[in-house]
Amino acid sequence: QVRLQESGGGLVQTGGSLRLSCSASTPNANNMAMGWFRQAAGKEREFVAALNWKGDKTYYAESVQGRFTVSRDNSKSMTYLQMTNLKPEDTAVYYCAGGIIPDTTLTPVYWGQGTQVTVSS
Repeated sequence: QVRLQESGGGLVQTGGSLRLSCSASTPNANNMAMGWFRQAAGKEREFVAALNWKGDKTYYAESVQGRFTVSRDNSKSMTYLQMTNLKPEDTAVYYCAGGIIPDTTLTPVYWGQGTQVTVSS
C-alpha cells in the first residue's frame, strides 16, 4: 500500500506560479509512474501531467503544455508539479496519483487526498 500526500496548494493571482509537492509513504512508489490530476467544481477529474519511474519521459494535457512541469526526486520519494502562468481555469483540487502509463496518460492505482489551487482573476 502506498499513501500519497499533496502539499503546496493555495490562492494565487492570474499569471502567478505555484509548486505542488507529493510525498509517498514508501520508496516502493519510486517504481511507479507518478502524475497529477485535477477536478474543478462540477466537472470530472482530468489528467494533467505524468512521468515514468525514471523521470525521463513526461506527458501533459494539452491545456497545461508549456506552463506546467512535472518532475520527481526518487531519493526523497517526492513528485512535483511546477505551475506557471496560472489561469482562472486552472482552479481545481489537484490530486497526486501513482500507477502506470499504458499510452500517454496515467492510469492511477493510488491517489492522494488532494490540494486546492485557486487562481483569482
